[in-house]
Amino acid sequence: MKKKLQVFISSTYKDMIEEREAAVSAVLNAGHIPAGMELFKSADKSQKTTIQKWIQESDVYMLILGGRYGSIDEETGKSYTHWEYDYAGELGKRRFAVVIDDKRLDEKARENKDYLERENYAKYNDFKAQVLGNISKFYEDLKDIRLATMESLKDYEEDDNLVGWVKADQVGNVEETLRENTTLLKENAKLKADFDKLKEHQKQKVMINGWNYEELKETLDKTILKLPKEVSIGQEEVTLLEVFVTLSDDFITGITNSTITSEDKISVYYEIAPKLILYGMLEKIKIAGVKYERIQTTKDGLKFLAKYNSENLKNPEPKAEPKKPTNPVKRTRTKAKPKTDVSEEV
Repeated sequence: MKKKLQVFISSTYKDMIEEREAAVSAVLNAGHIPAGMELFKSADKSQKTTIQKWIQESDVYMLILGGRYGSIDEETGKSYTHWEYDYAGELGKRRFAVVIDDKRLDEKARENKDYLERENYAKYNDFKAQVLGNISKFYEDLKDIRLATMESLKDYEEDDNLVGWVKADQVGNVEETLRENTTLLKENAKLKADFDKLKEHQKQKVMINGWNYEELKETLDKTILKLPKEVSIGQEEVTLLEVFVTLSDDFITGITNSTITSEDKISVYYEIAPKLILYGMLEKIKIAGVKYERIQTTKDGLKFLAKYNSENLKNPEPKAEPKKPTNPVKRTRTKAKPKTDVSEEV
């Protein structure tokens, strides 16, 4: 009878959802049993114990290595994925890995900066070298992951040292084995349901410039600005979100450094706009044939404003007026200074 092997699938999570799904599908199609702990909080020590137990009970450990090293385990100083890989090696488990091709990684990093490791780049490279020194294959797309998974499992099926799952009548204590199998099946079913729920939730999230909309809105709302006196009356501090929403009409139209003469717009151009450029809400555009530049809202900025306004339409204030930031920026006209050649500053 063909053995059913339990395969523990390890990877970073948020950036590898589709890759994990492809691996799970390949394991099931090969007639084996996928297992994984991506739904548990790694920082919880009790969950680490559970992960250890699952790796101990699995026959094969599979790693999918993309461009991220992952969050760090404070006890070992390694990422949780790195720790799992080493732990499986210490137990003598059969390990194999599929590693993203460098060219494909560059392409994905251009699509979304979050695909590339930045904080622990040296540790990522060391771990990648370690993985490539053992059994591993490169992948470019999901098809490669499925193929590598099925080919590797076919080889492990012939390994007599791997017990796998066996029929109840082939073991001594049938009742105990049935209870264990039932428990594992329930756990797998719950994990699959939770995984599907998380995957669906991930699809529904609005991504803006590589940020989740809610995270970006919260970041802008927590960024406090001390406004120049030319831009505010009786209010020295506001949030970056309030500034962006309140001045949205000006930013959509565009502000150039050749036409601004009032103090408030000079302050907006040189002191406020750069902070919004940092988050991809605004961009500086060089106008052909002239020396000056224009700052205006980006496509991501327009997408953010559309989502923000849509939320406020669905949840309006008690009054009929559209919802506005709690501390709107107040601007005032000031007497223009003698005209200077501002364009020469660019």
